[in-house]
Amino acid sequence: MKEILIPFATGLAVFLFGMQLIRIGLGILAGDRLESLLLRFTRTPTRGMLTGLLVTSLLQSSSAVTVLSIGLVDAGILTFPQTIGIILGTNVGTTVTTEILALKIEDFALPMLLVGGFMHLLPWKGFKGAGLAVAGFGCIFLGMEAMQWLSIPLKERGWIHWILERGGDPVWTGIAAGTLLTAVIQSSSAAVAMTMGFYSSGLLSLPVAVAIVLGSNVGTCVTGLIAAIGTGRSAKQVAVAHLILNVVGVLLFAPVVHWIADAARLLDSDPAAQVAHVQTLFNILCSLVAMPFARPFAQLVTALVPDGVIVWRIGKGRKR
Repeated sequence: MKEILIPFATGLAVFLFGMQLIRIGLGILAGDRLESLLLRFTRTPTRGMLTGLLVTSLLQSSSAVTVLSIGLVDAGILTFPQTIGIILGTNVGTTVTTEILALKIEDFALPMLLVGGFMHLLPWKGFKGAGLAVAGFGCIFLGMEAMQWLSIPLKERGWIHWILERGGDPVWTGIAAGTLLTAVIQSSSAAVAMTMGFYSSGLLSLPVAVAIVLGSNVGTCVTGLIAAIGTGRSAKQVAVAHLILNVVGVLLFAPVVHWIADAARLLDSDPAAQVAHVQTLFNILCSLVAMPFARPFAQLVTALVPDGVIVWRIGKGRKR
């Protein structure tokens, strides 16, 4: 078990630490502009989607933007309908990390760490933020490489094949695995990065890798659901909307997983890039399909999470 747990824990910790460094570094560069972007450019679903895409690309976390949106809605700064476009944009913005990973520039991981560390030591705020971001990318490349070490002991033990053989339909087993893994580690980017490594090592077939990617989109909703606990009705609507959009998208695409896998093979010959492109195409298509129905969908979620919830704040109570 040590040869599995140690690379997994080490690689995941370094990967998530890198994501946090990128988030902090780009947050320093952006200052308070991230929140102001959400406030100023979300009047229409299309503008909200573009804003969500941009902010998620900067923060490298769709969950962070979803939680930020929930907080702004709960504070009464944003309305729930404004967040539908943001949610659609976050699903696309989160693919930036995996597309960068697919470029195969992990050989630059250590130089990026050194350069990022040097930049952070400089006395200028902009260089400090950029240095953290550069070092963060170095960390996620190192973390991904460490997680790929898992493929050898997992192949030898045959656990993956055993699970897939006894899990019924491999597609739905992969979706369930992607959902659970992402919910546990709280990062769809890390889950997809592991999937890229396993598929590149021959541990998974491409259809199963595609299914895990689909499941990761459902698992990433858990963070928003947790953040919505104890909030008002409007904030809960944001979390529910995020969950419904991603679940419906997975249900629509699950029956054609094998076709998606065939299309991915045509797009690129590199295994890691195939998985990254699948995630990107899936999220873009889901967002574009849902965009024309953003307002009716907001009305549906409002009906599912109706008025009548009493939210008491210090000094006053109000119905939301």
